[in-house]
Amino acid sequence: MSTMYSKRVAIPHSTHAPVPNATRVGKAADDRTIRVSVILKRRTALDVASLAGRQMSREEYAANYGASQQEFDAVCAFARASGLTVDATASSLLRRRVELRGSISAINQAFGVELNDYEPGGAGTGGTGSGGEEPGRAAPPGAQHGRARFHAIVGPVTLPEELVGSIEAVLGLDNRPIATPKFRVRRGAASSPDAGSFTPPQVAQVYHFPAAPTGSSNGAGQTIAIIELGGGYHPADIANYFSNTVGIAAPTVTDVILDGGSNDPTTASSADAEVLLDIEVAGAVAPGANIVVYFTSNTDQGFQDAISTAIHDATHNPSVISISWGGPESSWSRTAINAMDTTCQSAAALGITITVASGDNGSSDGTKGTSVDFPASSPHVLGCGGTALTAKTGQRASEVVWNDQASGGGATGGGVSAVFPLPTWQANARVPAVGAGGRGVPDVAGDAAPDTGYQVLVDGQAQVVGGTSAVAPLWAGLIALLNQQLNRKVGFLNPQLYPLRETTFFDITSGDNGAFAAQAGWDACTGLGSPNGQALLTALRAVVATASAPSKP
Repeated sequence: MSTMYSKRVAIPHSTHAPVPNATRVGKAADDRTIRVSVILKRRTALDVASLAGRQMSREEYAANYGASQQEFDAVCAFARASGLTVDATASSLLRRRVELRGSISAINQAFGVELNDYEPGGAGTGGTGSGGEEPGRAAPPGAQHGRARFHAIVGPVTLPEELVGSIEAVLGLDNRPIATPKFRVRRGAASSPDAGSFTPPQVAQVYHFPAAPTGSSNGAGQTIAIIELGGGYHPADIANYFSNTVGIAAPTVTDVILDGGSNDPTTASSADAEVLLDIEVAGAVAPGANIVVYFTSNTDQGFQDAISTAIHDATHNPSVISISWGGPESSWSRTAINAMDTTCQSAAALGITITVASGDNGSSDGTKGTSVDFPASSPHVLGCGGTALTAKTGQRASEVVWNDQASGGGATGGGVSAVFPLPTWQANARVPAVGAGGRGVPDVAGDAAPDTGYQVLVDGQAQVVGGTSAVAPLWAGLIALLNQQLNRKVGFLNPQLYPLRETTFFDITSGDNGAFAAQAGWDACTGLGSPNGQALLTALRAVVATASAPSKP
């Protein structure tokens, strides 16, 4: 390494905790080549709240909020001096990303770390990582099957002092599976759905979505981005599902492949169920919208890259991003959380809504205490919780918090973030004062119970699938409809939703997710409630009209 650099210091919050639920195999081979992403800070700080709902153009964002060219060049120079290769094609000033490749020996020296190889499982490893299988759900790709071995570090990441102030995170030093898909297959169900389940258009009808999918107002002109960290789909499944199950034209579906991800369908018991659930729910609710699926690796590096790519994809130009993957806040490094959240800030500034499943393991989120799921806990996304919905003749009959844990099933995630402080727009939401008091999760809800779940087609098999994974694409489809009806992007919805009248939502007041109980108004199980779509459209139309009205002299 070049000696032109001063003393080394740790990147703030970069310390990686001991690897949970894994056994150390040994030191990673020095000559193995890996890829590392250095995420730079913005050249100008971005204060989303100060925008007060204003949405930037891509041109304005690019001119002000990418990385500094000087700092970008400095990191590239350091990398080359350290024997690393800069991937110019994958690097981006706009996305604040410097993509590096090199041997593990060179990576260790450049970042002051020691990479070790691990395998999932092992006695005495403890923790709550993304490992085990859950009832009614396939193990996530790479968790216990597939790519079993992974590399990781313990301790901080260090760099020369003059570089640290410009760097937000270094991703790729830990490529353990970071997230699980938030779907639940109905247990013991026959292959043919029964009357307790729904097609997505039936759920849309119950929730009074503002346009029938067969009508002219069907999300046309919008693009829904879907992030997938595993699994895949057969185009024939999509064609058959829309033709035979819901009886409408199939949406246009496009794949974008990133970071070693792939559209790799295998079996109906795999993460394929997640991919098909996302596409079929969003597509059936808003079949006029284009759907773009961003397939990436199940790592914090791949996850961040997929969200960043979707946000800045000027070719497909998504107006809403649906995410049904995540993990407990405690399973993430703080720098990875920060990098993901600042990426979500970019979406908020550009008027792109991000809907995220809040988790399927109740108030514990699979930990020993209470925890919320990330990225649902980011204050720049719309966290989506789950309910158990029943309907008669297309009308909502009853709705309670989804919680099947007493019978060995799942429950909607929800609670209070231990990372993000209480946002101003939740100041009057009566978020419980847990710990230091933080951002309450979720923001909204929708049908998620497997017993009242969604009829989907996965690898040729008809299934009924629930989980909060279904709610994120359901809300994404609704937002595509709202955008079309309003002739503008609703964008970062959270500050707009909390002041609205309670009649904008179907308030859920019965049930709990473990530590938290439903109540009138917002709660840490179902947020503000399930959508009353037409009422939400009317309310947002009034917000748009007020914002567009000329100011009085």
